[in-house]
Amino acid sequence: MTTPTELDRFAYSFFHEFARCEYCLKAVGLLEGSPSNPKADWGTFAAQVIAVFDMPPNQETEDAIQYYLTHPPKKQVLLDGTLSWSATLPDHQSQAELVLRLVCRVRNNLFHGGKFNGRWFNPKRSEELLRRGLVILQAVVLGHSKVREAYANRAD
Repeated sequence: MTTPTELDRFAYSFFHEFARCEYCLKAVGLLEGSPSNPKADWGTFAAQVIAVFDMPPNQETEDAIQYYLTHPPKKQVLLDGTLSWSATLPDHQSQAELVLRLVCRVRNNLFHGGKFNGRWFNPKRSEELLRRGLVILQAVVLGHSKVREAYANRAD
């Protein structure tokens, strides 16, 4: 079982990798939104790395994808004035987009306080989502030549 300190390290690694990946998407022009509020275009990115999901590069990536598909993270919602969780899946055009949107959901739940308030809620599940999300992020970066190049050539 992972200790809270180890889980904190997983969370940091996940945030670090997610932020770096999102920067790379923007750096290579995978953008949506307005000029005053550009956002990473995860949908277009998913379409461009669909091969990673159709033919995962290794067993670890395949297992991570399957975990997200069979145990998708829920979305925190407000229901009758009370915080609750919705199992509704995000809109998606492909399995690749679904999985990447679920990885984004993990980031949002973590960042916006849905999983942590000084102590971890359901630490075993949180660890699985963070660890497997890292595997997916690393696989899709390697699966896109421009994003991989941006990732390798960090801006200082």
